Amino acid sequence: MSDTTLTNVDLDALNEIARDLRLDILDMTAMAGSGHPSSSFSSVEIVTALFFGGILSYRPDDPWWPDRDRFIMSKGHAAPLLYAALARAGYFERELIWTLRQVDSPVQGHPIQGMLPGIEATTGSLGQGLSLGVGHLLGGRLSDSEFWVYVLLGDGECEAGQIWEAAMAASHFKTNKLVAILDYNKFQETGPISREMALEPLVEKWQAFGWSVFEVDGHDIGAILKALNGAKDLEQKPTILIAHTIKGKGVSFVEEDFTYHGRAILGELTEKAREEIRWA
Repeated sequence: MSDTTLTNVDLDALNEIARDLRLDILDMTAMAGSGHPSSSFSSVEIVTALFFGGILSYRPDDPWWPDRDRFIMSKGHAAPLLYAALARAGYFERELIWTLRQVDSPVQGHPIQGMLPGIEATTGSLGQGLSLGVGHLLGGRLSDSEFWVYVLLGDGECEAGQIWEAAMAASHFKTNKLVAILDYNKFQETGPISREMALEPLVEKWQAFGWSVFEVDGHDIGAILKALNGAKDLEQKPTILIAHTIKGKGVSFVEEDFTYHGRAILGELTEKAREEIRWA
C-alpha cells in the first residue's frame, strides 16, 4: 500500500474497531473470571490492521476457501483478541464469545483448530506458531497456491529455540509470503524480557537469519498498514514487523502492572477499565 493509498483508509473507523475489540476482551475475560487481558490488549491494533485494514484476504461465509490468507496467533494466550476479531469479521455469532473458557465451549482459553471457523492452528504451547506458518506456505506450494501467511509472535516466546529454527528454515526456503509480527511489549508473565532472557539486538538477529525487518509503533494502525503493505513488495525473503507495544495498552493500571498477564480485571476495576477504554 502506497502512502497515496493509505489516504483512502479510514483510520478513525479502524481505531473505533480497535476500541470495540478491547471492550470485548475486557468483558470476555471478566465474565470468565480468567484469561489474558493485557497480552490481548497489546496486540489489538496489529490484529485490527490485519483483519479490517485490507491486508488479509478471507471469506467468513467460506472459511476454508483454499486461497485465503492465513493468520496464526502464535501467542495463543491472546485468544480473546482472536475470538473478538473473528466474531467482528463475521465468522460466527458474537454472543459465542461470552462463553470464553466455559466447559464444552468452542471458545477455549487457547485457540483450537477445528472448534471455530477462522482458527488456522492450535496454539498455546509457545514457540510453535512460526514453524506452523512455514509449513502452511510450503504446503501451499505443492498446490501452486499464492496465499500469504501472517504469524503474530509474543516476545516471551522468542526465547524459545524453535522460533529461531523456524526463522532459519523460512529464510532457507525463501518463504517470501511469510510475514511475522512481533508484539514487542517487553514483558512476560514473570517480569521484564530484559531480565528474564534479553532479546536485543533484535533487528540485527532477524537480519542475520535472512529476514527483512521493519520496526513500527504497534499502536499506530497507519504505520502498521504501511509496513504490512511494504512487505508485499519484497522478494525472496520473509518479513518481520517488530511492533513496539505496551502491555495492557488502553488501561492505565494494567499498563503499570505486568501481573495482569494471566488474570482478569474484576469487580469495580472492570468498570474503571471500561471507562478508560471508551474515552481513550
